[in-house]
Amino acid sequence: MLLSFIETMKLKIFISIAAVLCVTGITRADYFPQDFDRAAFYNILKSGNIGDIDKEIAIIEASSVIEKEAYHGTLLMKKAGLVKKAKDKLDYFKKGRIKLETELNKNNSKAEYHFLRLIIQEHAPKVTKYRSQIDDDAEYVKQHYKELLPSVQQVVLDYSKTSNKIHTSDL
Repeated sequence: MLLSFIETMKLKIFISIAAVLCVTGITRADYFPQDFDRAAFYNILKSGNIGDIDKEIAIIEASSVIEKEAYHGTLLMKKAGLVKKAKDKLDYFKKGRIKLETELNKNNSKAEYHFLRLIIQEHAPKVTKYRSQIDDDAEYVKQHYKELLPSVQQVVLDYSKTSNKIHTSDL
């Protein structure tokens, strides 16, 4: 009898929670962020939608991916170019640069980090003075292209079609 009462209470609690979630519009993803998806990261970086960038930052922060700080920093710098207030632009760019540069200093042989910095450098306004390693990064990515994951190689190949520093023929 006691077991039946406990089972009934569990069912009632579950139904109550489900009803609240349905009424409020809260989804599973709000509580259980999806796993990091490298292809989605690069698509969001390319699209430049602030809402998508914020969602991707949340996914990255919740993930255990090794490159988490580099990805987070890159998205913050991308976001800096999209926000309106000058102070916010500066804050996001500065925080992002610190994160990406810290990761590059820890592991300077990671070609993907050089590619991330190259993307930002090619699009950063000159006022940021974040263009000093653009040629070095482009050269590093070209030399180590074959070492990148196939999904990242495809992103680099696509990027090379619009880049001033890397061309399809270089890869």
